[in-house]
Amino acid sequence: MKTLDWRQCFAPLLNTLAQEGQTDWADRLQQQLMTRFEERIHGDLARWQTALATLPKVEAVRADLRQSAIRLHADTALDDADRDALETGLRGLMPWRKGPFDFFGIHIDTEWHSDWKWERVAPHLSPLKSRRILDVGCGSGYHCWRMYGEGAARVVGVDPSLLFLMQFLAVKGYLGEVPVDLLPIRMEDLPERLGWFDTVFSMGVLYHRRSPLDHLQELMDALRPGGELVLETLVVKGDEGYALMPKDRYAMMRNVWFIPSCPTLSQWLGRLGFEDIRQVDLNQTSVDEQRSTDWMQFQSLADFLDPENPSRTIEGYPAPLRATFIARKPG
Repeated sequence: MKTLDWRQCFAPLLNTLAQEGQTDWADRLQQQLMTRFEERIHGDLARWQTALATLPKVEAVRADLRQSAIRLHADTALDDADRDALETGLRGLMPWRKGPFDFFGIHIDTEWHSDWKWERVAPHLSPLKSRRILDVGCGSGYHCWRMYGEGAARVVGVDPSLLFLMQFLAVKGYLGEVPVDLLPIRMEDLPERLGWFDTVFSMGVLYHRRSPLDHLQELMDALRPGGELVLETLVVKGDEGYALMPKDRYAMMRNVWFIPSCPTLSQWLGRLGFEDIRQVDLNQTSVDEQRSTDWMQFQSLADFLDPENPSRTIEGYPAPLRATFIARKPG
């Protein structure tokens, strides 16, 4: 694969935005990408681009996007040299946190079983076929590919991590100009009152925001009238009005600000004007769903829980509990 040319990489999306009347967003996004890749260059970007360029060329690649692992395969098996180059390149993009993926028989066992979350959420979604979808905090894009596999017309993920972008491009580089993109920006970098997406996902983001209500408002503003919000986040048990604000860290994470109870989160959504608010899932995160692997060799959930009482974090807070809400922007 070639070293990343960001202008070429994002040209199809920028052209689509211009053609569909989003010229202001296209111009703004182009400037943001120029800043990201030419003015504020990440110190590891060259190393990650080298790893991406190591991935061998493979002809006639097909993708299975509706199974647990995002699976790339071809009619002809890779020879030993290409297989070694493939594994070298993929390992150069470690740690892999969201997945799993399978590149021509090389299985990437990611830190998170993101497929488990999808299996919990997917049965409750409005059909994604022909929809424009925004996936906020998308990581390496695992769920973006699952959304496209369900027939979405266009999927745009946003996540500021350039490593996640390189992992995403490791998949997209084999699939060509499919209408799935990952933008290395923050949600708050999108235009205000965009109103362009049919479905907006925010999974694992809300508790990282200093102002959760501002985040929920940004999500609403990105939706078209009548569009659907899918919100997955940490919650705690408690009555309406209760939210946990950690004193410092939560499960060793510094950037956790507010963890609401489910009734409080429902109240927040209602106060902002969302309708048809439904809690569709409540799940205790297990050390089987989030764990260290050969592809993510750092500490993981088991290290963040109290060894004497795994129902509490190492700081003494309730262990991670996650809820999913679905709501609708008024039409």
